[in-house]
Amino acid sequence: MNIISLENVGKNYGFKPLFENVTLGFEDTDKIGIIGANGSGKTTLLRLIAGTETPDTGRIVRATSKTLAYLSQNPPIDEEFTVLETIFAASSGVMKTIQDYEAACHDLAVEYSDELLEKVSNLQHELEISGGWEIETNAKNVLTKLGITDTTAQMKTLSGGQRKRVALAHELIFKPDILILDEPTNHLDADTIEWLEDYLRRYTGALLLVTHDRYFLDRVTNRIFEIDRGAVQVFAGNYAFYLEKKEEQETLRAVEGHKREQLIKKELAWLRRGAKARTRKSKHRINAAYDLMAQPKERAKAEIDIAIGSKRLGTKIVEINNVSKSYGGRKLIDDFSYFLKRDDRIGIIGENGSGKTTLLEIITDRIKADSGEIEIGQTVHIGYYDQESRALTESQRVIDYIREVAEYVTTVDGNQITASQMLEKFLFTPAAQYSLIKNLSGGERRRLYLLRILMASPNVLLLDEPTNDLDIPTLIALEEYLDDFGGALIVVSHDRYFLDRTIDSIFKFEEAGKIREFPGDYSSYLEIIERESSETKEAEIKKAETRALASVPFPEKPKSNKLSFKEKHELEKLEAKIPETENRLAEIENELVQFATDSYKLNELISEQTKLNTDLEQIMERWAELAERAE
Repeated sequence: MNIISLENVGKNYGFKPLFENVTLGFEDTDKIGIIGANGSGKTTLLRLIAGTETPDTGRIVRATSKTLAYLSQNPPIDEEFTVLETIFAASSGVMKTIQDYEAACHDLAVEYSDELLEKVSNLQHELEISGGWEIETNAKNVLTKLGITDTTAQMKTLSGGQRKRVALAHELIFKPDILILDEPTNHLDADTIEWLEDYLRRYTGALLLVTHDRYFLDRVTNRIFEIDRGAVQVFAGNYAFYLEKKEEQETLRAVEGHKREQLIKKELAWLRRGAKARTRKSKHRINAAYDLMAQPKERAKAEIDIAIGSKRLGTKIVEINNVSKSYGGRKLIDDFSYFLKRDDRIGIIGENGSGKTTLLEIITDRIKADSGEIEIGQTVHIGYYDQESRALTESQRVIDYIREVAEYVTTVDGNQITASQMLEKFLFTPAAQYSLIKNLSGGERRRLYLLRILMASPNVLLLDEPTNDLDIPTLIALEEYLDDFGGALIVVSHDRYFLDRTIDSIFKFEEAGKIREFPGDYSSYLEIIERESSETKEAEIKKAETRALASVPFPEKPKSNKLSFKEKHELEKLEAKIPETENRLAEIENELVQFATDSYKLNELISEQTKLNTDLEQIMERWAELAERAE
C-alpha cells in the first residue's frame, strides 16, 4: 500500500536548489536508505517527508491512518526529565499510565503507605488491560541494549551520545507505521549497531533512514534513494545492488560519451568541408549538427580528490610507556605500553566511555596520564581529527580557515596547488569558499575539518570517529587516501566497513582498563571472538554434563574404616549439599527469564549464579575425593 507520495516536490536552500520535480512513492514494506554527498539535501528530504518542513513546490501526501516517528540528528530533549520520563513522555493514553505507575512505584519505595500501595495495584490493573506491560518491557529491553541502564538519571547528566540513544529508544518502542531515522548509528558502538541492525531487519513498519554505514545500509534496506545534482534516483535493492547498478550506469555513460564524441568529430569534418559542400546538404542536417555540438556534455558526478603528500617519518615514532588513567575512581587505561611502528594500521574499539578517546587525548597531550609517559619522535607530525571538530571557527570564511594552515599544498606527485584549488578538490566551489563556516551543513563542516588536518601533511594520523557525519563519497576518498598514506594510522571507529577497509590490527578496550590486541581487520576480530565464544560454550556444556552425572542419586556407602568419623559426617553433608545447590541453580535459570528487563535484579542473580557454580565445583571435587576413599 502506498503510504507516502511526493508529487513534483522542489526545495531550495537559500538560493541553492537542493532538488526539483521529485516524484516518489513509499510502500508500507519499504526499508529505504538515502545516500548522497554532504549538502545534497538528505536531511532536508527526511524533514519534508516527516512534515517538519514544507516543500517550496509540489506536495506531499501521507496516509492519515499511519503513525510516524522521526529521529533527527540532534533531537530536542528536556534536560530536567529523567531517562524514563523522556521515554514515556506523553499527556494521555498508555504512556501516561506507565509514567504514573513508575512514579508511584518510586514513591512507594521511598515511603510506604496503604494509599500508594492501592494506587500501584490499580495502575497495574490498568496496564494489564491496556497491554502497557509489553510496552514497558520492550522499553527497558531497548534501553538496556542501547547501553542505558540508569533510568532515573536526568537527561542533563548524560553525554551527547547517551542522549541520542535515549531519543532513539523513545522512537523504537512506539513501533510507528513509518520510522524515519537520521544517522542512527552515530555515537553507537559496534555491538549496539549490530543489535539495531537486527532489530530494524525484523521491524514490521516502513523504514526511511540516512546513514553512512555501508554494512548497515546493505543489511537493513531493500531500496536506495540517491540524491545527486538535484534529482533523486531510485534503486530497487540494497547497497550492494546499488553499487552494481551504478557500475553498469558508468560503463554505459562512458560508451555513450564515446559514441557522442565520434559523432561530433564526423559532423565537424562534414561542416569544415566548406560552404560549397554544405549547400548540397539539407538545412535540417546543418542545424542538427550545430545542435549536437551545442548540447552540454552530461556532467560527471563530482568526486573528492585527496592527493596530499605527507612528511618523511623517522625511526622513532610514538612510544607509550606504562600509561594509566582513571576518572571518578574508574580505571580507563591500566599500565598500557606500545611502540607505534611506521606501517601500523590500528583500529580501536570498545564500549562507549571505555577510554578510547582518552588514549588519543593522552597521545596528543590534551590531557595528562595519571602515570607513565608518551615519547614522540622528532620527525613526527601528528594530525588529530577529533570528534568535536574543535578547530572550527564558525565566524570564519571557508577559504580563510584553510589558508591558516597553508597557502599552497604539495600533492603526492610533487606538484604545488593553491588552498583554493585544494578546496575545489574537496567539492567546495569558488562561491562556497567565501561563505561563512556557520552556513555549512554538518557534513560539510566535517569535510572541511578533515581537509584542514590533511593540509598540514601529517605522517601520523589519529582519527576519532571519522565516519560520523561524513558522506559515503568522502569516506571512499579517505579510504583510498589511507591506502597510500606513508605514515602510521590509529583510528577509533564504530564503522565496521571502514575498519575492514583501513586497518590490520584491533585494540579492544576491555574491563578494568585492559587493552587487548587482535591481529587482522574487524571481520577477523569477529571470527576470533566467535571462536572463543564457541569454545566457552563447549566447556560449559561439558561442565553441565559432569554436574548432571553427579546429580544421580548416590548409593549408600558401606562403612569403611578409611574415613574418620568427621570425614564421614562431611561426606554426608556434601551429598545433601549437591542437589540443594543444583536446585537453586535451576531456580536462578528461571528467574533470569522472569527478570530479564530488571537490570538490578539480573546483576544480583548473575552474581549468585557465578558464586554457586564455583561452590558446586569445589563441593564436587571434595565429594569425589571422600567417596573414592570410602569405597
